[in-house]
Amino acid sequence: METASCSAAAANGAVGSQRDRSLVPERLQRREQERQLEVERRKQKRQNQEVEEEKSDFFAAAFARERAAVEELLEGGESMERLEEAAARLQGLQKLVNDSVLFLAAYDLRQGQEALTRLQTTLAERRQELQPKKRFAFKTRRKDAASAAKVDSAPGAPAAEGILASPPPLKEEGGIGSSWVFGFSNVESQVLEKRAEELHQRDVLLTELSKCTVRLYGNPNTLRLAKARSCTVLCGPVSTSVFLEDCSDCVLAVACQQLRVHTTRDTRIFLQVTSRAIVEDCSGIQFAPYTWSYPGIDKDFEGSGLDRSKNNWNDVDDFNWLARDMASPNWSILPEEERMVQWD
Repeated sequence: METASCSAAAANGAVGSQRDRSLVPERLQRREQERQLEVERRKQKRQNQEVEEEKSDFFAAAFARERAAVEELLEGGESMERLEEAAARLQGLQKLVNDSVLFLAAYDLRQGQEALTRLQTTLAERRQELQPKKRFAFKTRRKDAASAAKVDSAPGAPAAEGILASPPPLKEEGGIGSSWVFGFSNVESQVLEKRAEELHQRDVLLTELSKCTVRLYGNPNTLRLAKARSCTVLCGPVSTSVFLEDCSDCVLAVACQQLRVHTTRDTRIFLQVTSRAIVEDCSGIQFAPYTWSYPGIDKDFEGSGLDRSKNNWNDVDDFNWLARDMASPNWSILPEEERMVQWD
C-alpha cells in the first residue's frame, strides 16, 4: 500500500512539475506580447507627436505668411479692391484656424484668434474710412415695440433714454471700438431691435445693458456683448466672431465662426459655432444648440458663409482648466428639459 501511495504521489508530482514547465513558456510568451504591445504603443505615440509637431509647424508658417499678406493689403488699403482682397484672404486665414483647432495647443489657438480679431478690426476701420458717413437710427420695435417697452420698463425708467441715435465713437477696453461700431448702450428694461438691412456685415457692440431683450435680425460681421446684466440677446448668423465679457445672468442665442466668453457667469448660450468655443475666467456657463429662428434666416445663413452642417456647440476650451482627464467645472451642457425657451 505504501509503495502504491508513493508511486501515486510521485506520479502526481511528475504531472504537476510537467504542468509548471508548460506554464512557464505561456507566462514568458504573454510577457513578451505585453512588452511588444507597449513598444508599439510608445512608437505610435511618438509618431503621432511628430505628426502633430509637423502640422503645428505647417500651421505656424502658413498663418504667418497669410497674416503678412493681409497686413500688407490693409496698410496700403487705399481702394475697395485691395480691401476686398484682404477680406478674402482673411476669410481663408479664419478657415485655416478652424481646420487646425484639433491639434493646436491652447496657447497657439488663442494667439491665432487674437491676431484674427486685430486684423478684422483693422479691415472694418479701413472700410469705414473709404465709405461715406451714414446715419443709423436706433429704435425699439417701432410702434408695437414702443408699447412693449413701456409695459416692460421699470417704474420711473425713461422710455427712450440711452437708446443711441447716430452714436458717437464708442471706445471699449481691449481695442475693439471705434466709429464703425454701432449698437445699443446704457439701456435698462427695454426691448431693442435691429433689422437685417441695418445689420448686414456691420460690427455690433452691445454694452451696459440691464434687463433688456435684444433681437438682431440679419447677418452682422462681428458681435460684442459687454457688461450686460439679466439680458436676453438673440442674433442672426455672425460671419466671424462673437465676444462676451463681464456679463451675468444672461441668455444668448447666436451662430458664428468663433465664440469667446470672458469674465462671465451664470449665462446660457444657445450656440452654433464652426470652431471650438472658448471660455476664460468664467463660471456657470451652460451651452445648448442654437434654436432661434425668424423669417429670412436661411438667406442670412447663406450670406454669412457659415457651414450649417458643422456645429461644435458642445466642444468648449476652458483656458483656466488644463486637466485633460477631468471636465471643467466652469461650463456644462444645458439639460434638454431646460432648453424649451419661448423666444418671442
